[in-house]
Amino acid sequence: MPFAGCPNRCSFCDQHSITGKTARTTPYDVKNTIEIALSSGGIDTTSSEIAFFGGSFTAIDRDYMISLLDATKDYISNFKGIRISTRPDSIDREVLSLLTGYGVTSIELGAQSMSDEVLLLNNRGHNSESVRTASKLIKAYGISLGLQMMTGLYGSSDELDEYTAKEFIALHPDTVRIYPTVVLERTQLASLYQSGFYEPQSADSAVKLCSRLIPMFENAGIKVIRVGLHSSDTMETGMVAGAYHPAFRELCESRIFRNIIIEKLRADNTPKGRIAIFCAKSAVSKVTGQKKSNLTYLSSLGYFATIVRDDSLKGRQIIIQEG
Repeated sequence: MPFAGCPNRCSFCDQHSITGKTARTTPYDVKNTIEIALSSGGIDTTSSEIAFFGGSFTAIDRDYMISLLDATKDYISNFKGIRISTRPDSIDREVLSLLTGYGVTSIELGAQSMSDEVLLLNNRGHNSESVRTASKLIKAYGISLGLQMMTGLYGSSDELDEYTAKEFIALHPDTVRIYPTVVLERTQLASLYQSGFYEPQSADSAVKLCSRLIPMFENAGIKVIRVGLHSSDTMETGMVAGAYHPAFRELCESRIFRNIIIEKLRADNTPKGRIAIFCAKSAVSKVTGQKKSNLTYLSSLGYFATIVRDDSLKGRQIIIQEG
């Protein structure tokens, strides 16, 4: 639902490019989308949701919002619930009572930053206190809370982005999405970039930062459900600059493993030379790195690694042996 309910245009936003959609969503569109999903088979009712994204759902005209929710009534029993995204300053007790009555079980807030200066510079139209207030209200109503942040925004820094992550953790959301800033055509950021007033993050610098943020959230018991924008033809053709890669999460996971390996080598004072790195089956490609980037990096430090699958290991567990 691109731009639906948005009271202003944020510096970074072009929902038409991100979603590839320009037409107004109708109740018929909602029913048709759900019926296509159900007819395709394979719907897991324990985890699948009906989701409204791309705008500020609770900020749209109330009658219009209710018409979209009404369109889900005949289908809601086939799903875990309804997930919406909205603005932090468009949440109150009245709308939360309405949403719970329709089966809304998850609300994601486009917070983007917890720095008031960054929010102001990027024309967000709300402050960090709005995020705190809305988050507490959502949790009080027993609705799953998701928070969305952006790294590398105009006026931000790695330190401010890490501050945002710490402030998110203090609010105890159930989920987080991390979106490194991508500069899109027809946005304020594009004008600032082309005028030399804004230097966006590179993909590599964003990977380096996100490889620190992801473990911060996970160690606090918060699930990171998305890192990086979804790939789409319209988004990629409309991109001017910024931290984008179609497999951005994979790059971050590889960097996390690199950090773990280096930390372990140093902690164990492992001598340079040949080493074997044992890891879970699911981690082999991540430990290796895209185009063997981790192996290349280790060799630059004097470690010549062989990756060995070990089915007794899970997640990010690794064992390093000399020789």
